[in-house]
Amino acid sequence: MFLQGYLPSILEGTLLTVQVAVASLAVSVVLGLIGAMFKMAPSKPLVWLAELYSTVVRGVPDLVWMLLLFFGVQMMINDFCTYMDWPAPEINSFFAGVMTIGFIFGAYMTETFRGAIMAVPKGQMEAGLAYGMSPLRVFCRITFPQMVRFALPSFSNNWLVLVKSTALVSVIGLNDVMYRADTAKSITQEPFTVYAVVGGVFLAITSVSDFALKRLEKRYSSGVRETEL
Repeated sequence: MFLQGYLPSILEGTLLTVQVAVASLAVSVVLGLIGAMFKMAPSKPLVWLAELYSTVVRGVPDLVWMLLLFFGVQMMINDFCTYMDWPAPEINSFFAGVMTIGFIFGAYMTETFRGAIMAVPKGQMEAGLAYGMSPLRVFCRITFPQMVRFALPSFSNNWLVLVKSTALVSVIGLNDVMYRADTAKSITQEPFTVYAVVGGVFLAITSVSDFALKRLEKRYSSGVRETEL
């Protein structure tokens, strides 16, 4: 029997991996938009805060952040609860994985969205404000629809890297595809076959994602005349 019957288990772990990736993407998009707005804000403290966030997060390995935020924060919570004589709650592995990956890629999305917003002609936003539109309405009706086209190439790359980074959640005990693969490898003693299957799973996810994102990019670029150099 192929992989001694562990293939269904690995495929079940794939579903959890996809869930982690999608939830992390949502967190990173929110943080990225906030970070981009902070970087473009007139307030210097907000700009410095956004710069610190993007610089520090992108300069530290993802695995270090995963271990630091999961184990480090848990220890801080335990110490605080011990001091207050409260029962210490346990951080949920799924929540920790999603928030950590979202936190990491929020820094990359910050740069993606900032660059995309800057690519939209300022005159259009100023015209919207001159017509009496609120800043929020200007962003939703003018800036956002146009920035999507500029953001999609970098956004697509960030998403593909994020999907692969979900493999890190196995180190904090989340029962994802990598965690199940490690279990299957230990029992079947077929590491090459097991990890080849896992590689195929990630390749399938990223290939489908790449196809969908390219179609989306083509849709948002329709009607836009490309200047040939």
